Amino acid sequence: MTGIALATLLLLALLAGWRGRRWLARGLVALALTLLLAAGCGPLPQWLLAGLQGPYVATGTGGWAPRNAIVLLGAGTTLVGHGGLEPPLFAYGRIVQAAALYRDCKAAGRACRVLVSGGDAQHHGVAEATVYGAVLRRLGVPAQDLQLETRSTNTWQNARFSRPLLRDYGAQRVLLVSSAFHLRRSLLYFAHFGIRPTPVRGDWPAPVWSFVPLGWNLALTDAAWHEYLGIARYRLYNALGWNAPKMAPL
Repeated sequence: MTGIALATLLLLALLAGWRGRRWLARGLVALALTLLLAAGCGPLPQWLLAGLQGPYVATGTGGWAPRNAIVLLGAGTTLVGHGGLEPPLFAYGRIVQAAALYRDCKAAGRACRVLVSGGDAQHHGVAEATVYGAVLRRLGVPAQDLQLETRSTNTWQNARFSRPLLRDYGAQRVLLVSSAFHLRRSLLYFAHFGIRPTPVRGDWPAPVWSFVPLGWNLALTDAAWHEYLGIARYRLYNALGWNAPKMAPL
């Protein structure tokens, strides 16, 4: 997204220069350079992520209910070698956090289930939930306490398809595990479908301040813009009546 904005500014600058509007061309180049430095050197992603991650610093969950569900949201899959699949970088923190929550819940003597939500949005041939479920089993979550939701291809569908599974399970408390920057939008979507979980971050991505632009910072900027655009789209669709009707709380 940042790359598209930079390319657009430079293309407009070339067009302005070709039309003889050199003052406009110089202004557009200066704007592109400012955007590149702000995003790549750290200040822009720092500011954007603060509005997304700020409320989710703590990872404490409080007391457990008699019947609990831990919803783990997928972050895609990565092709390894010749056809092998594993979770990508951003997913491992979420998976470990979900496994740790399950362990704590069972240690408290409560009933607990891990609901992994994620289909095959990348068309790799295997659903995210299936790949993540295999890792969770290796981390000690037994198959009988795992439920795989393999149809969803985005966060909206994560919420939509999780609702009937949580209802049928009879969850008295729901915890939602995702990356810190993804929780704000996820909670908004889940609340639309009558699910108000306790948010638990699986990771805390942070920019690296630098004198030269870094690809990591540009990637975080794009991830943050994606979240803000998703929130804005949700509110716009609600105003236009394009979203599915809101559902009553579970």
